[in-house]
Amino acid sequence: MSKDLSYVLVTPYTVAKSRTGGVLSRLLSRTNLELVGAQMILPNKTFAMQYAQKLRNRSPQNQIMLLADYVEQSIASSAGRSNRSLLLLFQGENPCEKLLTACGHLYSQHIDVDTLSGETIRDTYADMIFSPSNPDEVKYFEPAVLTPRNQEEADEDLRLISDILESKENIAGNTNRPDSSAIEKTLVIIKPDNWLHRSSRPGTIIDMFSRTGLRITSMKVHHFSLAEALEFYGPVEAILKEKLAPRFGLRAKELLEEEFGLSLSEESLKFLTESFGMEYAKDQFFQIVNFMCGKRPDNCLPEELDEPGEIKCMILVYEGENAVNKIRNVLGSTNPSEASDGTVRREFGSNVMVNTAHASDSVESFLRERAIVKTDENSLGEIIRQHLKRIG
Repeated sequence: MSKDLSYVLVTPYTVAKSRTGGVLSRLLSRTNLELVGAQMILPNKTFAMQYAQKLRNRSPQNQIMLLADYVEQSIASSAGRSNRSLLLLFQGENPCEKLLTACGHLYSQHIDVDTLSGETIRDTYADMIFSPSNPDEVKYFEPAVLTPRNQEEADEDLRLISDILESKENIAGNTNRPDSSAIEKTLVIIKPDNWLHRSSRPGTIIDMFSRTGLRITSMKVHHFSLAEALEFYGPVEAILKEKLAPRFGLRAKELLEEEFGLSLSEESLKFLTESFGMEYAKDQFFQIVNFMCGKRPDNCLPEELDEPGEIKCMILVYEGENAVNKIRNVLGSTNPSEASDGTVRREFGSNVMVNTAHASDSVESFLRERAIVKTDENSLGEIIRQHLKRIG
C-alpha cells in the first residue's frame, strides 16, 4: 500500500502549557507512522478563517461546529500577539485513521468524567466544560490537537497549510520582552538513538526540558549531511586527539613491551602517540560523525558530502532567561554514568557518544551551531509540496 501524509496541529494552549512532549510521546508510541516533519508556526487570521470555514463545510455535526468556532477564535493572534502552534507531519499507511485514534474524538454532549480513560490525547489534555444549568451549553472548550478525519480532508488542509508556510520563517518568536538583553537562545538535538524504534522517548525528553520554563521557538526533523556533521563536531576532533592520542600511544607502548619483553624509548612513545594514538582518536571522531549522519568520512564519495543522511534527529531552539545553563542542567553530564539523577542523559544515555541529546554550551556555540543546521529553514513545507504534487 502507498504511504500517505497527514498532520496533527497542536493548539496554542497546549503548546503554551508545555504539553507538546506528552502529545508527541502518544503519537510516536501509539502509531506505526513515521514523523517526517515538525514546525512551530504562527497562524494568521486569514488562515484561521479559511481553516474554520473548511471545517464548517464538511459536517453540520455539533462538535465540528464547536471546533470551527474554536479555530476561528483561538488559533490566530490574541491580545495583539500571534499564537504558537506546532505542526507535526506523519507518513504511512492510513495515517488519518491512526492519528485520529491516537488523538481521540470530540464529544458533542456532556459525559461523566469518570468514563474518560486518559487513553487518547484528548482524554488527557482536552477540556469541554458544560453549564451546570444546561447540559447542552458548552462553557469552555479546548481540543488540545486538530487532525483530519480522512485523507481527502488531510490533502485539502495540507494545501491550505502549504500556502501559509510559504510566507513563514522557521523561528516562531511571538513575545516582545521589555529587557531582551536578558534573553538567551540555545539549541538542542534529540539524537538518532532516540529514533531507532517506535518510542515515546523523544516526547519524554522534550517533557523533561519543559521544566526549565523556556519556550520552544523552533522545531524540525533533520537529517545531517556528512558535511554538516563534520563541521558541527569539528571542534571535538581536536579535543579527542589531545585527550586520546597520548593515552592510547602509551597503551600501545605498554602492550608492545609486554609482548616482546623490551623497554621502548620516549622517542618510540612519541612515534606511537603521533601514529597509532592519532589514528585511534581520528577513528573515534569518525564514529561520532557516523552516529549522527550514517556516513563515515573515509567511506564517502565527495559528491555525497552534502546529501542528507538517512538517520533522523530532531532540532529545537529554546528561548528564555539563562537558557543555556537551564537546558544543560536538565541535560546532564556528557558521560551518562556521571550525570545526576533525573537528568536526560542519566535516564536515557548509554555512553559518551550515545548520550541521547546535545545542547549548546554557550551563546557563542549556539550561534555557530544554528548556522550549521540552518534553524531558520525547514523541510516540512517541501514535504507537503511534494506530496501534493504526487497526488495531483
